[in-house]
Amino acid sequence: MNSRLHFIGRLLLILALTYSLTIGSAEARESRRGGGRLIVQRSANFGTYITLQLWIDGREVANIMRNRRYDRFIPAGSHILTVTSVPNNQNFAPTSMRLNVHPGALYIFTGGWAPDLGVVLRRADAIAEY
Repeated sequence: MNSRLHFIGRLLLILALTYSLTIGSAEARESRRGGGRLIVQRSANFGTYITLQLWIDGREVANIMRNRRYDRFIPAGSHILTVTSVPNNQNFAPTSMRLNVHPGALYIFTGGWAPDLGVVLRRADAIAEY
């Protein structure tokens, strides 16, 4: 019985390592194909129980909660980033912006509040190579 549990434990460890290596290699492939890295974080005063909802090209990709961020590679080219808050108690419309991703570039945005618009993305000052 003990050897059987030991075998199952090793099998699960191998599967977990294989999965993590697959994710890492997918990101490396995307980088080599000309993708860029996108990081979206929340501003410090966004709200404790409010989630920043991120959409890329009309597809929901993340619900960014407190102390979390979105950090992924995206293909090179033109993309539309859309953000809103959940819950949206003031009924603000989602805000969108166009992002032209260049191969090897790093794009960092912070989601915050604008008085008349609701949630907006503010871009970091510099675009860096990663």
